[in-house]
Amino acid sequence: MGVKSKAALAIVILLLFLGSLWLQGGLDYHWDSCIKGYNQVNKLHHLSNSSEATALDGSVIIEVCPGQKFQVSLLLSHLQAGPTDPSDVLLEPYLASWDELVKFMESLGPMVGLISKEIETKTTIIRQLASSPEDNPEAELSPEILPMKTGAGQKEPAHIPGYRSVRSMIHVELEKDMVDFQQQTDSGCRTLLRLHRALLWLKLFLEKLADTPMTGRLRSPSDLCREAYQKSLANHHTWFVRRAAELAFIAMPERNFFFRLVCVQDQDELNIVLTRVVRALEEVYNRTQIALEEHGMLDLP
Repeated sequence: MGVKSKAALAIVILLLFLGSLWLQGGLDYHWDSCIKGYNQVNKLHHLSNSSEATALDGSVIIEVCPGQKFQVSLLLSHLQAGPTDPSDVLLEPYLASWDELVKFMESLGPMVGLISKEIETKTTIIRQLASSPEDNPEAELSPEILPMKTGAGQKEPAHIPGYRSVRSMIHVELEKDMVDFQQQTDSGCRTLLRLHRALLWLKLFLEKLADTPMTGRLRSPSDLCREAYQKSLANHHTWFVRRAAELAFIAMPERNFFFRLVCVQDQDELNIVLTRVVRALEEVYNRTQIALEEHGMLDLP
């Protein structure tokens, strides 16, 4: 069976599984990816040799990639704006990072729109909790601003009550008895945990994709993403969903697709860009992990 036939079969089966299982539990029960024709020819940046690509401190400046929605430079800037003292993560740049990661997943093909929509649902829950005076009577106490989805990709500002950061959200929801440790709820903490698990999958995948093995043999993104999934989201999925995910990997784009997606020419340049992104992802992930662990929230139902 050819690659196209396998991809078509994967799409059909995934539609059945996603419709019946994944959308019932959001990020608790799904993962998929599918190839999409990439017709926009992007300008490739010579990150290794260009003087314009290096800052005064020697670090690589990641520029805007023309002609596409996903911008790795924006993702990196949001991720780097998240960490704050003491060992906390600001929610505004955290959710903005997910907005950009949604674009990344959508660029992989039409089927991945299902998971990206679920992620948008999760980020919207937190944004709504942050802006709802009914759920958060402390709303008028904070002048902080958090963007909310409004339609057509636009955002409008909304006030953050106690939801300025990961730790402040945890504190507010525990104080208000919003977190149920026995059954599923739409609390911000439970929703954050689902995003947190998905962030680990993406971090592991990008980390593997950036790696340049000593042998020079580059493994397929499909295999790399499968391994990342098995070490992260698979631990929280049902048997049926894990099987559906395995089929989804068949349709993962080839490596050249990712070169174009972040505007690089080869694996060395991809390594430079993704290594910075992975480090920023890891910092955000580790801080969130510690905050959730300290409050016994890593296994919320």
